[in-house]
Parts: sequence; C-alpha cells; structure tokens
Amino acid sequence: MDILETIVANKRREVDRQKKAVTLDFLLASGAQRLGAPTCSMRRSLEASQSGIIAEFKRRSPSKGWLHSAARVEDVILAYGRGGAAACSILTDSDFFGGSLGDLRRARSLVKLPLLRKDFIVDEYQLYQARVLGADAVLLIAASLTAKECKNFAVIAHQLEMEVLLEVHREEELHHLNEHVDMLGVNNRNLGTFDTDINNSFRMIERMKAEVGSDAPLFVSESGISDTGVIRQLRDAGFRGFLVGETFMKTEDPGETMSAFIRKIEKR
Repeated sequence: MDILETIVANKRREVDRQKKAVTLDFLLASGAQRLGAPTCSMRRSLEASQSGIIAEFKRRSPSKGWLHSAARVEDVILAYGRGGAAACSILTDSDFFGGSLGDLRRARSLVKLPLLRKDFIVDEYQLYQARVLGADAVLLIAASLTAKECKNFAVIAHQLEMEVLLEVHREEELHHLNEHVDMLGVNNRNLGTFDTDINNSFRMIERMKAEVGSDAPLFVSESGISDTGVIRQLRDAGFRGFLVGETFMKTEDPGETMSAFIRKIEKR
C-alpha cells in the first residue's frame, strides 16, 4: 500500500466516525447561518492577482515530518492576508498533516480571502462540512476518486456555491475533468511516493490545453515551488495559480517569507 492509499483508507474511517458523531442533518441545521453566507471566488481572485499565490497553512507533511508544529492560524493566515496572497489553502487532515477542521473555521473568522479546504475528499459529507466551516473552494484529487465520483462531488460543491479545484498528476487523470471544474491543478508531488518534480507542470500543460474546451478551467501548479523564477516560467506556460506550502511553512515566519516571495515576483 502506497502513501496515498494509506491516507485514503484512514480518511474513510475518519469520515465514518465523524458522520456518526455529527449527523448530516445536525451539521446542516447548526451551520444554517454559514450556508446562507456568500462565498468568494478563488478563480476570480487568482485571475486578478499579479502573483497568483495560494498560500498554504499546514504544520506537517508525511514525507518531511513536522514543518512548524507550533504554527497558529491566527498568526499565519492574518500575515498571509496582509502579505498579498490571492487565496489560502487550509490543510484539515489531522493524522498526516497536523491540521484540523477548527483551523478552517478560525481562518474564515479572520480573513475575507478565498479559502480552499485541502483534504482527501472521499464522501459528500466532507463537502457540507467544508461549506459550513467557511470554505469557498474544495480540492478533489483525481488519484483518489473515480471520474464519476469526481463529477458527483463537483456538482454538489457547486450546489453549495463552492468552486472546485481538480488535482491531477498524470495525463490519464485528465479523464476526470468535467464541466463543473473551475480550476485544474497539476500536483508536482507524486502522492504515492511523495517525490516532487516541478517539471511535471511543464510536461502536463500542453496536454491540459488540448483537453479543455473554450470554457477552460484556470490552471494551477501545486507543490515543490520555491523559486520565483520558476513561477514566471510557469505563468508564461499558461498557469495562473501557484500553491505554495512548505516553502513558507518551514520558516519561522511564514507570512513574512511569503511577502518577500511575492515582492520578488512582482518586481518582474
């Protein structure tokens, strides 16, 4: 069993426990006020941003261990907002990434930036969780879903007025693309081995352009990004969003690291 299979199996057990502890009816009733609140478009924010940075909040990685065990949402997310992030990605997986659903809830109370719930979505219950806790967008990982599941989850996300970032790693996973996908991301990290290769985005981009129609999703490059020069090359290739996590979170002050990173991008 590879790392992704291990994470997904654990996630299914976790979601089953959550559904027993908090039924969907109770979740929706308790979150009625949030369900009625408007969402913020992550896609439009990325389109309008000069940097396109999606700044990620995560405390640990399965491959790197703890990056910033004491990181607090209150410190990091506010700094991301002040520093010019176009959107924020919040890791809500606890066992492998050190996150929590509470991190997403607190982030929503602090900033008006678009928030992406980044997790391993395996059940529609998680989509309702995401909306109630304040997410504007959700991540769907092609490697952990069937194409049918991906489309069903994307439809529900749109019904809940959230956008969808579909993540692929290999060309074959582009078959998961459907008309309900707002953003198409390339993960430069192989989720089976957690090896990272930034060139994966450059290898995938032409096939992505050929696969989409006239109403194309916005292209996002994810993981392994630590060089502003690479971001310029990715933008020239056609990407408009850049998800960066470890480069910021492994430092003492993730917000200041991100601000300096964005300043370098904008000097172009």
